[in-house]
Amino acid sequence: MTILINGSDPTVNHDYAVLWLDTEQHRWSRESHLGFDFPSWGELRDVDGVTTICAPGTDAPLCTLRGLHVDRKQRVSAAQGSAAWPSAPTRSPTSYWRLQAVDRQPVHAKHSVFDS
Repeated sequence: MTILINGSDPTVNHDYAVLWLDTEQHRWSRESHLGFDFPSWGELRDVDGVTTICAPGTDAPLCTLRGLHVDRKQRVSAAQGSAAWPSAPTRSPTSYWRLQAVDRQPVHAKHSVFDS
């Protein structure tokens, strides 16, 4: 699935990030961004309707997405919600995530950023 993270009024605050979430491998990759400092990929966790975006190899959250939960049948709980920045408490608290697309077909990338 692909999500967009940005502020409540993108005409005023132009910071954004587009992330692709792989809910099977529990990883994410950065597709595009401006202003939000994300590494090129990382790990994600889903606990009680809060999805946590982490850098590779760490449990410290870069960003938390409230209301985003994907169940075992790949059903998404919500199309939008709030985004918080525990790693950057000075960042604006009025950030949001929005669902951009859901691909229910298995994806087999020719070159994966997740290969170790």
